[in-house]
Amino acid sequence: MRLLYLFMYICLKYVLRIYFKRTAVINPPKETFGSTIYVSNHAASFMDPLTVASLRRPITFFMTRADVFTPLSKPFLWGAHMLPIYRQHDGEDTKSRNEEVFQRCTRVLKYGRNLLIFGEGFTDDVFIRRLKPVKKGAVRIGFTALENLNWKKKIYIAAVGANYTEPNRMRSDVLIETSNKICLNDYKDDYLSNPSKTINELTKKIEKMMQACITHVQVASDAPFHENVMQITRKGMHPLSSDQSISLINRHKYSQKLAQYFNDNKDRIKIELNALREKLISYNSKLSRSTITDQDVIEKIEFGKINLAKLRLKIFLLFPFTFLGILHCGPVYWLVKWWVEKNFKRDVFWGSVKLLMGMILMGIINLPVIFLFYKFVFPSYLLGFAYYVCIGFFFLAAYSSKIDFENLKRKKKINHSELDELAAERIELLSEIKRSIPVA
Repeated sequence: MRLLYLFMYICLKYVLRIYFKRTAVINPPKETFGSTIYVSNHAASFMDPLTVASLRRPITFFMTRADVFTPLSKPFLWGAHMLPIYRQHDGEDTKSRNEEVFQRCTRVLKYGRNLLIFGEGFTDDVFIRRLKPVKKGAVRIGFTALENLNWKKKIYIAAVGANYTEPNRMRSDVLIETSNKICLNDYKDDYLSNPSKTINELTKKIEKMMQACITHVQVASDAPFHENVMQITRKGMHPLSSDQSISLINRHKYSQKLAQYFNDNKDRIKIELNALREKLISYNSKLSRSTITDQDVIEKIEFGKINLAKLRLKIFLLFPFTFLGILHCGPVYWLVKWWVEKNFKRDVFWGSVKLLMGMILMGIINLPVIFLFYKFVFPSYLLGFAYYVCIGFFFLAAYSSKIDFENLKRKKKINHSELDELAAERIELLSEIKRSIPVA
């Protein structure tokens, strides 16, 4: 394990705990070494390797698009266990270059390390709960390694599903699910008899296993409808409207169950439930045109009013920690936010790049705090380091207070007659969903 990988592995566990409100892992691999090729979906660009590798035990090497390996980035990427994979538009010599990479993959698997490959090959610009067709590279790498090792080493392949409520939203949720392993050695005779057929069939099998690890809505145009149903029922993986008394695992299972109903009833979803789809769109359009959020409507339904006192109390109680968060992290937060949003045209990169840059810059800039604490507060480096570790939570308090303050200003402007109308509409929508969709 390279030093940078170890450092990132430790630090990211801490940082991801701050970034995500809830994390969960289903069927986590118990071994650190395993000679396994993990094939994951690619729902959230650079956030995927961060979460999949940091929230599970195996030591992993990542297959990464070759064009990010520049003279400046190459040492960092090497230290982080990243290997380049060349695509057709990366150059004319793609095949020979990938053969060299496959040899490196063989060495990784030979010595018990693991590979993480994102089978879809790219991330959509808009986050969507579905799996694109899986490419054959992962299976091909596995069989190439077995041939190079004369079939004497056990090599496995497994599917991984990265499930987010919304990867670009801080304080959202993430769940990682891993399938059972397949031993590629068991397919030796089939592969030697017909390599192409065996690779195709195993790739299809891995694709099915990946679909079982995520929420997969087959018809892309149905994905917003699926999302809106989860919003109203509050049982699923909607980023803003989820019942927090339901465990993340159960919310994930509900999301999958709802998607499966959509997949099994495509004609009914398209024709019979189109009116319901339009009503949900209309409801959310009304919300977007007003100062009211769905959370305000839920609060009105559950408690009969909007409670501003609770927000004010929370802001007041968090103020000392908010002040420390602004002091230690405020300038870095605004600088990173400005730079990332200016330089990365695709929004899908924003969350992960901000997370990484913020972690590195805030960590470095605040290092002197340990020594300042020792000199001016209390002569203990241990306590100074403990305070340094708490800086991330000070940032979280500042971020939470920022959101609460914005909500407080917005809620003061709410039109209460409009809120009453939306509450009645939401109650009717929930009733109609329960009548129309059995799994809801």
